[in-house]
Amino acid sequence: MVDATWGTGEPPRDVLGPAADPAFDADHPPRKELVADCVHCGFCLTTCPTYVLWGAEADSPRGRIYLMNEGLGGEPMSDSMVAHFDRCLGCMSCVTACPSGVQYDRLIEDTRAQVERRHTRSPRDRALRSAIFAVFPYPRRLRLLRGPLRAYQASGLARFTGPLLQRLSPTLATLESLAPRLRRVPPPPRRVAARGSRRATVGMLTGCVQSAFFPDVNAATIRVLAAEGCEVLIPPSQGCCGALSVHNGRRTEAQRFARKLIDTFERTGMDYFVVNAAGCGSSLKEYDVLLADDPRYASRAAAFTAKVRDLSEILVELGPVAPRHRLPLTVAYHDACHLGHAQGVRSQPRALLNGIPGLTVREIADPEICCGSAGIWNVLNPVPAAELGDRKASTVLATGADLLVTANPGCLMQVASALRRQGGRIAMAHTAQVLDASIRGLGAEPLLRQTA
Repeated sequence: MVDATWGTGEPPRDVLGPAADPAFDADHPPRKELVADCVHCGFCLTTCPTYVLWGAEADSPRGRIYLMNEGLGGEPMSDSMVAHFDRCLGCMSCVTACPSGVQYDRLIEDTRAQVERRHTRSPRDRALRSAIFAVFPYPRRLRLLRGPLRAYQASGLARFTGPLLQRLSPTLATLESLAPRLRRVPPPPRRVAARGSRRATVGMLTGCVQSAFFPDVNAATIRVLAAEGCEVLIPPSQGCCGALSVHNGRRTEAQRFARKLIDTFERTGMDYFVVNAAGCGSSLKEYDVLLADDPRYASRAAAFTAKVRDLSEILVELGPVAPRHRLPLTVAYHDACHLGHAQGVRSQPRALLNGIPGLTVREIADPEICCGSAGIWNVLNPVPAAELGDRKASTVLATGADLLVTANPGCLMQVASALRRQGGRIAMAHTAQVLDASIRGLGAEPLLRQTA
């Protein structure tokens, strides 16, 4: 198209309009050298949940890396580009599968932070995300939901409202179906003394969802740590670790949570910081990266990160001293993605379970495929999340195990919901609860009562 100002002495006009801004700005874009590590070999494809579901190249890790490269080359951040980034569960199965060591975890985290700052979402999407982040990262706000939720569960209304919600709003139906059966558990004390000789002093994260909906898991964790010679410190002032925020691109919010948690625990004199939720642990182990540019917190974050341990890690490091009593159970162990893929913690939970007399561990088929929980991904994407959940539930039931064991509250809720949809029944427990039952000599019955 010819510019009408050509030959008139006036500056030329851009007749196609101003060029759109490139997708990424200079504030921590996905790094070119990390993008270049991907050789597009395809080893990630069969382990990526969204590629397994849809078979679309743009919804695979290498496809998303290609889009990142396009953005680094100047392409604008389109709705289509953002949709493919949003569809990533962040399960990091591709990181485990990649023979080239591509740091997809770093790439997608930096990309999502760019998306949240630079992309304008639809009003519905903004409202949903705002509601989620106004509640989920705040333990006290979550605990306020316990009363109404207990009343709703006791009323039996779910039999009637569930199908209606599914027709009206898959998102609300998902939230309703994920809600666990609530149990009354007193809040933990600020300090629990070690039983016998003290072997370590540990700070413990109580978490947001964990403290509100799985307080029995926290109670079991504390008892196990104390039985293994740990003095356990649980400051009531602790808040969210920032995992949900950082996994969804809300970096500034995550940094605020991280600073507060460091302030709370670094004065305790702890030797280790123990976490019993996989998603939280993966983020806590990256505080040094999250706060690397903060001159006041960079070194403190690095020191804090060095102390972070998953519950199974610290128990294996210390070695067992508490006697284990027999549990005649067959358990299926589910690797939570942020424990197995993000943290590389696989052998420790199995070693602890195999150390219980009478207990047999069975493996689940396709363990690399996420159950569909992925933080809040199942709330934002309820239909494909349900498909992944159903797939995982089928493989769990196929083991024929008495009990499903995992180490993440999101996984427990997601698989339990899928099992109810399928009419399947299996007891479910956190690794800490199984160890607690063995150490206390409770037998298998209390664990078998915890059905989906």
